[in-house]
Amino acid sequence: MAKSNAERQATYRERHLVDVDGAGSRINVVVSVQTKAQLARLAIRYGVTQRAMLEKMIAATERQALRRIKPGDQSAYFDGVTP
Repeated sequence: MAKSNAERQATYRERHLVDVDGAGSRINVVVSVQTKAQLARLAIRYGVTQRAMLEKMIAATERQALRRIKPGDQSAYFDGVTP
């Protein structure tokens, strides 16, 4: 019997949760048209996917934040607690 649209979508989403590390996590977010266009342009500029661009920007921003946090407060940051 043929799968319904919902079943096909569920299969697709499950299949795409696996990344190079063996697991992924889905985020669903609505951003402005301008932000979406900026992300697309940056990804094209750097020759990467939008996902890779977003991951690079978040990692770079976190590195900057960690440099500003006192070493003793970094564990609180990783625990999601505001020092």
